[in-house]
Amino acid sequence: MQRPIRIGTRGSPLALRQARLVQSRLAEYFGMDENELEIYLPIHVFRTSGDRLKGTLPDFGGKGLFTRELEEALVFGRIDIAVHSMKDVPTIRQNGLAISTVLEREDPRDAFISDRFRTVMSLPQEAVVGTASLRRRAQLAHRRPDIRFTLLRGNIGTRLTKLQAGMCDGTFLALAGLKRLNKEDVISEVLGADVMLNAPAQGAIGIEIRKNDEFTQSAVDPLNHPEVTQAVVTERAFLQALDGSCRTPVAALAEISDNTLHFRGEALSRDGQLRFHRDVSTTVCGIKDCIALGRETGLDIRAEIGDRNIWDE
Repeated sequence: MQRPIRIGTRGSPLALRQARLVQSRLAEYFGMDENELEIYLPIHVFRTSGDRLKGTLPDFGGKGLFTRELEEALVFGRIDIAVHSMKDVPTIRQNGLAISTVLEREDPRDAFISDRFRTVMSLPQEAVVGTASLRRRAQLAHRRPDIRFTLLRGNIGTRLTKLQAGMCDGTFLALAGLKRLNKEDVISEVLGADVMLNAPAQGAIGIEIRKNDEFTQSAVDPLNHPEVTQAVVTERAFLQALDGSCRTPVAALAEISDNTLHFRGEALSRDGQLRFHRDVSTTVCGIKDCIALGRETGLDIRAEIGDRNIWDE
């Protein structure tokens, strides 16, 4: 390698696991041994605003809280790549930066976790579910309006500890994170898309770089998974068309097979009473087709929502 590639990440166990995955993939591509990792592919850990958060994301500025410090480090040249969970990345990017690479996606579904109940639908009347996700809350409320909710934040380990302490009867976690941390044994039920459609880009790892850094771009290019990239940009275009953020309960899943893109997207009112859903398929030729489909589907739902302020407090 001409020079080291400094890898930036948050410090949670899942974020570190994902950064080490990127590190190992790069090391494999460049034929490095373990003794060379800290020299040529050092990992730099940052504590982001989102990691310090005690309340909910909408109250403190949204998804960008999990990426801001990493992006600042990129802009000022303190790191060369930032590794993100793509579901945490705002759809509007900072000038001079770009998501250049998306790795192969882990299972995007959600998992239900409970010490006492095997399935979501077996929860008793007025059971308490812990979550900080407006999407998961709205989706469950749509099916089970009797359920009560309590705020449950923190990394995977923290939330599992709170669940075991009796703060709630059950919670939800992304299956991808549980699999990457080898914690699948805690799962009570894996939820299909017909029960709880995933967050846009859930399960995908993205690599962000400076746009003018040609060396780093060429280094991370081999890690890119084209079909996952197409799926992720479709889901994020849908989210952006709905002005989606952590303030809006929006879900999306794009799957590509034999040049056919199958897309499901939905938006819900915060209380879950209203649900707007689309299920479409089309032949795709490239990224522009994917962006167009996601955007058009999102705008179609916006038109159906009309002047209703379904995301007001």
